[in-house]
Amino acid sequence: MSLDLSFEQVVRENQAMVFRTLYRLTGSREHLEDLAQEVFLRLYRALPSFRGESLVTTYIYRIAVNVAQNEWKRRKRSDRPLVSISDEITAWEERLEHPERNALERMEEGEFHLRVEEQLQELSAVERSVLVLYHQEERSYEQIAAALNMPIGTIRTHLHRGRKKLRERLQAAQVAEGRAICPAKR
Repeated sequence: MSLDLSFEQVVRENQAMVFRTLYRLTGSREHLEDLAQEVFLRLYRALPSFRGESLVTTYIYRIAVNVAQNEWKRRKRSDRPLVSISDEITAWEERLEHPERNALERMEEGEFHLRVEEQLQELSAVERSVLVLYHQEERSYEQIAAALNMPIGTIRTHLHRGRKKLRERLQAAQVAEGRAICPAKR
């Protein structure tokens, strides 16, 4: 993306990515529009000093991660839960539609993905950010390193540790519930 694009074009081309990233990082739809507005407001204020040494999208990811981290801190101060479960099942079910699976299999898989989202919220902010950017946003190590202002080796370490912690938490939760590790793999 070149710097000669108007701010309106930048917003239009990146708003879906910003909403998706913020939702995945915060685990909640609550205040999502306000958070996205904050991302674009910060971008608007920062664009005059943007040197073009990285992609605008990398810059936007960095801002989105910062806004999400501020939201996590705000929630911790107010002792509010980090995950809003009410509409999460519906969102996962919509993404998991597949004609070959029956309703029970879709429901079990939806519950599994909901548990993944819940356990993702229990990871540290940096591990959660790296996992979301890598697995859900499909960013490269280089893009994540630029967005988080960290060396690539550190990104790889956080990705490895985050995956391990997430796997262990999911296995512990599923053993406690007496379920198989992944319903789709039975």
